[in-house]
Amino acid sequence: MDITLFSILSIGFLLGIKHAIEPDHVIAVSTIASNSKKLWQSTLAGVFWGIGHTATLFIVGLILIAMKNEISDKMSMSLEFVVGIMLVYLGATNIINFRKKKQHDHTQNEQKGNKMSYLKSTAIGLVHGLAGSAAMVLLTMTIVDSFWEAAVYILVFGAGTILGMLFFTTILGIPFVFSSKKYNVNRVLAVLAGGVSLVFGIYYMYNLGVTEGLFSLWI
Repeated sequence: MDITLFSILSIGFLLGIKHAIEPDHVIAVSTIASNSKKLWQSTLAGVFWGIGHTATLFIVGLILIAMKNEISDKMSMSLEFVVGIMLVYLGATNIINFRKKKQHDHTQNEQKGNKMSYLKSTAIGLVHGLAGSAAMVLLTMTIVDSFWEAAVYILVFGAGTILGMLFFTTILGIPFVFSSKKYNVNRVLAVLAGGVSLVFGIYYMYNLGVTEGLFSLWI
């Protein structure tokens, strides 16, 4: 492998780790981690997020690169706006679910809940990846010379996001796991995570729509 390409891929991997810990990513996945009873469940939530995120970036990114096309500002910002809607939804459902949740769950229900959490993590990653595909295409097209190099770069970048989110969801899961047998404490933490997601989602949509002018582009 060419030394220059190796350096580019190494930087891409580090950028992937950095990308994983952007506020909207961490806040969204924290609503999933808040339901974790064991630390490995929180860790897996991050892994599945990374898989979904990488899958969207890879598929959409390569299609756009192959077509030598770019996503318009209106479309790119609209996809980002969907992230804001998702954050509000995740926050609201997290608050509602924990208000209804009983102190003792059956093992079977817990196992079903784990599977649903992983599917939800993957879906969140897919949405984040779709929203970030415009920036990914622009970045990739400016630093690599061929379609296949772009494919490898996106995969390496994705590996970085998976590792970064794996690490941070593990850390995020610690307070929820240790408080899992203390129902009141666990509920407060989970509702707090949902509240942060809800408020940040509203701010995220307002910033895109009003401050950055997305609403005027729609009109």
